[in-house]
Amino acid sequence: MDWLHQVQHSVERKVFDQVATLLNLEVDLLFFDTTSTYFEIDEGDEPIARDQRGVPLPDPGNTGEEDGGGPVMKGFRTHGKSKDHRDDLPQIVIGMAVTRDGIPVRIWSWPGSTTDTTLIRQVKDDMRDWTLSKIVWVGDRGFASADNRRYLRQGDHHYIIGERLRSGSAEAKAALSRQGRYQDVAENLKVKEVRIGETDRFVICFNPDGAERDAAIRERLVTQLEELIAGTDTLSATKPGLNRYLRTTPNGLLRIDAAKVKAETNLDGKYLLRCSDPKLPAEDIALGYKQLLEVERGWRDMKQVIDLRPVYHRLEERIRAHVILCWLALLLIRIIETTTGTTWRRIRDEFDLLTVATFTGPTGTFRQRAGLTKPQRDILAKLDIPTPKKIVEASPAADA
Repeated sequence: MDWLHQVQHSVERKVFDQVATLLNLEVDLLFFDTTSTYFEIDEGDEPIARDQRGVPLPDPGNTGEEDGGGPVMKGFRTHGKSKDHRDDLPQIVIGMAVTRDGIPVRIWSWPGSTTDTTLIRQVKDDMRDWTLSKIVWVGDRGFASADNRRYLRQGDHHYIIGERLRSGSAEAKAALSRQGRYQDVAENLKVKEVRIGETDRFVICFNPDGAERDAAIRERLVTQLEELIAGTDTLSATKPGLNRYLRTTPNGLLRIDAAKVKAETNLDGKYLLRCSDPKLPAEDIALGYKQLLEVERGWRDMKQVIDLRPVYHRLEERIRAHVILCWLALLLIRIIETTTGTTWRRIRDEFDLLTVATFTGPTGTFRQRAGLTKPQRDILAKLDIPTPKKIVEASPAADA
């Protein structure tokens, strides 16, 4: 299995070098996120000895100390916290690093029971060998542990990471309690920087449209709760999505907690960011984190356009190879979009109109493509792809 990882890393590095030169990529920000993909099978794989990176050990007796700890027993396709809401099925975990332009530069695969907690440290180590300049890592709240933040700062790198507003942490409470004016950054985005400690900076982002959506959702949930409580006093206080607005009376009855509802209104449309870079403007911190949506767009395209799932392979090396091929397909799509300045959907729709007709006569058969439209010619020119031949195929009749 180790040979596959060596080949993968070599291919990814060569592809990155060529793409970076072709597109003049800015790699000052690297966005990282994970997803999962499930397999419709009854049982997961048998556990085998793996190193801390999830790679099978060629020698099960290997201590794995060079990888940060002893070997662990895990199957590749195994149960874990599914991001597709399919905890009932075995899965694998996939991670992807993306530039600010949406170009996917590298992909990883881990056993399905792997959690996000320590993955970004492995990712940073893998990217260290690429000798990139100073990087700001951008990740969501799943990577916000103190150990991860400390690790990401090594080598003069920095981070922008989302913080949980409802975590109850002293830092989150202090950030939200600070007064100050918001600065307009872009349409539907305002920011306010608050200073709490000497190291990390905190930026509160506010989306007015998001605030309206949050208020409407809360109003609907509270109305639903009131109707449920009015009909019964046996409502469970653990009902998903609703328990944050409930309180229990001394007699054990459930009621709407007006204080919690009021507290939630202060969070409408807001999210909190933590950044270690002392010089990055608050505006760039907010816009940089917003670009994390490029990774989410990549996952959508991988699953809906490129057909990452269903996976028809059983062997681990073939599953990993399938993921790599899907990443290469996504990379080609992003290169095409960046070069042409249009979306893959429009390009695909345009070339779906290009047809080939077959003509048969006494002297034989030939196949001829339809004439190219101007948008088709423009796309081919921007991609430096030669115009396809008018006559695709010609063959004489058997008795000619």
